[in-house]
This record gives sequence, structure tokens and C-alpha cells, in this order.
Amino acid sequence: MELTTTLSTGFDEILTADALRFLEKLEREFGARRLSMLRARVARQEEFDAGSMPDFLPATRHIRAGDWKVAPIPADLQNRRVEITGPTDRKMAINALNSGANVFMADFEDANSPTWNNMIEGHINLRDALERTIDFTSPDGKRYKLNERVAVLMVRPRGWHLTEKHALVDDKPISASLFDFGLHFFHNARRLLDKGSGPYFYLPKLESHLEARLWNDVFNFAQDTLNLPRGTIKATVLIETILAAFEMDEILYELRDHIAGLNAGRWDYIFSIIKKFHNNPTVILPDRSQITMTVPFMRAYTELLVKTCHRRGAHAIGGMAAFIPSRKDPQVNETALAKVRADKQRESTDGFDGTWVAHPDLVPVAAEAFDRVLLDKPHQKEKLREDVSVEAANLLDFNINESTITEAGVRLNINVALQYLDFWLRGSGAVGIYNLMEDAATAEISRAQVWQWIHHHAPLADGRAMTAELYRGFLEEEMGKIRSQYGEQAYPSSRIEEAKQLFDRLTLDTSFAEFLTLRAYDYLD
Repeated sequence: MELTTTLSTGFDEILTADALRFLEKLEREFGARRLSMLRARVARQEEFDAGSMPDFLPATRHIRAGDWKVAPIPADLQNRRVEITGPTDRKMAINALNSGANVFMADFEDANSPTWNNMIEGHINLRDALERTIDFTSPDGKRYKLNERVAVLMVRPRGWHLTEKHALVDDKPISASLFDFGLHFFHNARRLLDKGSGPYFYLPKLESHLEARLWNDVFNFAQDTLNLPRGTIKATVLIETILAAFEMDEILYELRDHIAGLNAGRWDYIFSIIKKFHNNPTVILPDRSQITMTVPFMRAYTELLVKTCHRRGAHAIGGMAAFIPSRKDPQVNETALAKVRADKQRESTDGFDGTWVAHPDLVPVAAEAFDRVLLDKPHQKEKLREDVSVEAANLLDFNINESTITEAGVRLNINVALQYLDFWLRGSGAVGIYNLMEDAATAEISRAQVWQWIHHHAPLADGRAMTAELYRGFLEEEMGKIRSQYGEQAYPSSRIEEAKQLFDRLTLDTSFAEFLTLRAYDYLD
């Protein structure tokens, strides 16, 4: 195994010879299977491009019909009513652990820009947090350190589709999933067990139960290699692709010795629908703001998730509240918090056992909604939702009454994606824009919608058809707004011109790029 970059101070404490040997073993054992899974994704996409639609798998009907449960879930993962997510930088990790949430999901994926420094410093920060030696002093002298009580730590590695270009095995980049998982597990599994917890993970972007099986085999191999009992690892799978929604039972079954629950990854789920059916002119979604959790396909997906999890004894975790409270505008807060409360009340009454927030100020808001339903119970897995019956047609009902594509919606997608890509290229993967926490998933929705609207000449609410020419005019005008917003001093130090180049290429290419992060990674050192 070879590292293609120099190590900054302290990096050798994470990238030890033993740790690198462990990563090399993982890559040699599972690298070829990962590539095979990615080829299967391509083949399945070709079927959708030809007009087919997904369905529940006939070959696994016996698993869906069977009477089985997942393995017992550890004590510190029983109460997950509020989980906060965010990147692994030092200050934000401290704030998240101190937020009052039950769980902190440290995100090496969508909320993270995968610069080499971000990745390795993130592992240093998590190690220091577990050792309670982490602290941070801001430029204005404010000091951050851990409270006595902190959230339970879970880690989200990058998805199967990504690689870590700074770590090579046989001159080829290692799987980013194995890199992120392997470093955290190697350094912290025993440390976590000694503290009465365990190595807990969130698994992103799965598209099939076979990809879940691959993760299960990785877990068994890693546990055997470090002489830890099988079942020590516990994982929660993000159901954030339309294909995974059809295989929730099967995913739980494949990971039954290691699974803790499923999560409704709403933003990536919406992106997945646009991506999988980008060539289908009958599946064109409206402005992002109109795709709420109460539209038919989102309602079917979340209700099926709760029913499936509870039938199998797993936790069902709700979706993200991305609002960032304003320090200057109480009216903005009042309107947005009312929507957050309604969202969390719906989730708790639907049977979810917990939910996600992106900002510490939303922890008490979400907790109140779940406390009202759960009372002193850690979860509500006894709520089996036998009233729910979801067929394939329900998951594929993409009609939204009175929905439209507006000029304002197109412009907002362009504006937000440009700003996000600028920050991503500068090393920030979670960015507050217009009082919402934007990450790679929301940027994916923005650019994917614009691509689809242009390529299908989607009708706007004012009667015009969306065209490349119309887009170019909007792009230049939104760039002007951003230039003015940044100001003469900040604009030159930004990477907004590169962001524009990248966004323009993603939007106008005749072929649809599967992930913007694959293209954008080439722009990072």
C-alpha cells in the first residue's frame, strides 16, 4: 500500500504501519467485489434508461414473508430519539457531541469535503473525542471542550462508489468506504468497547441487499482480524435510494447480526429518483420546495420503512431537519420552526423511533415532539403499523397535485448549487445557505433537476420551456448576485468560477453524471 502525499503533523498517529496493513487487507479481500457491485449498478441503470421500473424482488419473497428478527441492539443505541449529524472538524464535532442529542453521526460523506486533511484530521478528532482530550479555541479566544454527558458516536463512511485517491493498493485508489471504515474501526473499536459502547456505523447509498451483504462480510472479516466477536459492530443503513426502498427487508436480513436500524435519508432519496429516471419524461419532479414528506411517494416510503423495521425489531429513524435558526430574523425562525415541529410530530406519530437534525438549536424542538409520544420509553418498536400496505405502485407514484416548475425554483437550484460547490472545493461539505444546511445530497438534487428540466424541455409555470439558452441566462444572472453577495474582497479568494465551470459541465452534458462528487473530486488536491 502506498500513500501519494506527505503526512502532516500527527497524521502518522492514524496512518500507522499496522493500520495501513489492515486497510490493505480489506481492499485486497473486498475491492474486486465492490467493483462488481458498481458494474451491477450500471447494468441496472441501463434497464431503467430503456423504460423499466423497479419492483419487489420475486427471488427474495421468502425473506419478506419469513418470521425473523434482527439481533439484539446494544443498550446505548436503544434511545435514539434525536440524532445530530455533521462533519468531523474539531469545533463542530465538539458542538454536536455537546448538543444534547442522543447520537452524533460523524459524517465523512455528504457533509464533508474529502480533502486529505479533512479526512485524516477527522479521524484524529474522533480519537481525541473518545479519549476526551479534544478541545478547540476559536480566533476570538472562545474555548470549546466536551461536557460531562455527550452523544453516542456513530460514523458514516463514504459510499461504495467513491475512492480515496491518496491511498493506493497496486497503484489503484482504495475504496473510500473501506478506508474510512477501516481507520475508525482499527483505532477505536476496542476503545469504544472499553467505554461501554461499540463501533457503530451509518451505511450510505446502498442500492441492493447484495451491497448490504458485502458490508456484512466486511464486518465479519474486520472483527475476525482484530479478534473481536462477530456482531460487535452495529450499523444503521440509510434508505436513501429508490432501489433500496424495494429491498428493506432483504437489507435488514443480510445485516441481521449487525443491524441497528434503517434511516429515511430523504434528500438523497429524492435525488435517487431523479437520477434513476433521468431519461424518463414521465418522471419529472417540480421545484424542490414542493417535494414534501406528505407527497404520495415520500409518504409510502417512510410508512413502509417504519413497518419493516418494527416487524424485524430494528429502529426506524426519521429524516433530516435542515433548518438553521437565524440570529437576526425572528420571523424566519417562527415560520421555519413551525414546519420543523410539524415534521417531527408527523414522524413520531407515524411510529419513528427517532429523527435527525442538522443544528444544535433544533435538538430540543425534535426532542419535544418525540417525548410527547414516547414518554419514558426509549422507542416505540411495538407500534407495528399493520394498517400500512405499500405496493410498488405507491413507491412509484410521483404525481404531486398542483405542482409546478417555476423560474424562481430553477434560479434557486442554480444559486444554491454554485455556492455549495464553491465551499466544497474550499474544503467545507456542510454549508448554511439561506437558513438551510446544504450538503452534497441537496446539491445533487439542485443540479440533477436542472439537467433533467433542460434535457426534457420541461414547461415552466409561466408557459416557457426550460432550455439551455434560458439556463445560461439564469446562470449569468445568479453569478452576478453571488458576486455582489460575496463582495469585492471575498470573491477573488473564492473558487466560485471553478464551481460555475463544474456546474455548467454537469448541467449541459448530454449524459447524466451519476454523482457530482465524482466529478468534483478531480478538483481537490
